[in-house]
Amino acid sequence: MASSRLEINFIRLLSRCESIAAEKRGETEWRLEKYVGALEDMLVALRKTPSKPTQEVLTEYTRKVDFLKGILDAEKLSSATEKALANQFLAPGRTPTIANERMPASKTVHMQTKARCTGEMRNELLGKQAANGACIPAVFLRGVPLDERQSATELDAVLQHHHILQEKLAEDMLHLARNLKNNTMAAQNIIKQDNQTLSHSMRQADVNFEKLKTESERLEQHTKKAVNWLLWIMLFLVSFTFISMILFIRIFPRLR
Repeated sequence: MASSRLEINFIRLLSRCESIAAEKRGETEWRLEKYVGALEDMLVALRKTPSKPTQEVLTEYTRKVDFLKGILDAEKLSSATEKALANQFLAPGRTPTIANERMPASKTVHMQTKARCTGEMRNELLGKQAANGACIPAVFLRGVPLDERQSATELDAVLQHHHILQEKLAEDMLHLARNLKNNTMAAQNIIKQDNQTLSHSMRQADVNFEKLKTESERLEQHTKKAVNWLLWIMLFLVSFTFISMILFIRIFPRLR
């Protein structure tokens, strides 16, 4: 399928941005940031066009634009170590932007950016060593080409930085694992205590229910006995009264 005019302009601007990103830029360089913003707008418009590219091509375009944005964000960081770490997580494009590229330009930009960040780290480390009065013995550098010495220094700095990050990450993971274990054990103890308290309460409730049932039966029996005694007493009083009246009438006849 033939490329649209918008896609052709997008590819040209993307290639230009990759060329600018490959160069060493000054602090006053503003074109790349403006161009990347224009690329984002063009990518949004490209997704909405009827003759838009395939989803794989759009994904690759998005990957390259995000890579350029990541480079700009990494350059805004303060220390060389943070810049190098941010560049490690950048994902360059997988395919060439234009036809005459042997290697994808974004991969070339990525390698050059990492080299610049490594050089800044080296300068920062050497500056700290010079400030502390430390120096590298000349006997170890004698007879070694300058490029090889720089590469070895850069490699040592990167390896040392990665080693420090790995140790810090391992300590953080160990600390989190310990906290998780302590929290789990504390939660288990709390749940165990709650279960024991609940079991004791249920047993106490059963005992109280049995006692209440027994006392209710006893009260019912006492109530029945009291009613029976009251009935007999009433009968006795009525009978005694009746008999007394009969005797009274017999003993004291009515006067005429």
